Amino acid sequence: MNRIIAFAGSTRTNSYNKKILKMAVFGARDAGAEVTVIDLQDYSLPLYDGDLEEKFGIPENAKKLKELFNSHHGLLMALPEYNSSISGVFKNTIDWVSRSDHNEMPLESLKGKIAALLSASPGSLGGIRGLEHARAMLQNLNVLVLPDQVCVSRAHEAFLEDGNFKDDQIKKSIEKLGVNLVALTLRARGYHSL
Repeated sequence: MNRIIAFAGSTRTNSYNKKILKMAVFGARDAGAEVTVIDLQDYSLPLYDGDLEEKFGIPENAKKLKELFNSHHGLLMALPEYNSSISGVFKNTIDWVSRSDHNEMPLESLKGKIAALLSASPGSLGGIRGLEHARAMLQNLNVLVLPDQVCVSRAHEAFLEDGNFKDDQIKKSIEKLGVNLVALTLRARGYHSL
């Protein structure tokens, strides 16, 4: 079974990125993947601090996240843009997940993962600047990031009152991103068709 972990880089309850993540998850599930959707709000972590890690070890929530990352093949992430970059909660999550625990190899929870990125923002660029920073960081941690991504601009105007997306073409692009992630993770694991 092809397993994908999906999350938004925001803990806000009504996050636009949580909304678009649902569409990408639908695409991945429709392509046959088993998708585990998590909310980073459920995995509260202290700010990464080497002294804290040395004194107390890796926090329990970080261990839980590492287990999830280790047991999944791909990462589906909807990331908000904060001040032209990535959110603090996303960066802190990756900082903790990247830490080695006991006899692990460095970056074991991330190395070889395949990721798809999308973003929604009230701004006119749709969060693309944050995705550029996320892409650079993840690639440096040995994560293969799909070249295609989706950025939804003016996200505060993008949804109907019932939560559905107004623009059917963008919705299809978001779903297709989930499909493409599944296809690439399958190919990377030696499967050549869905």
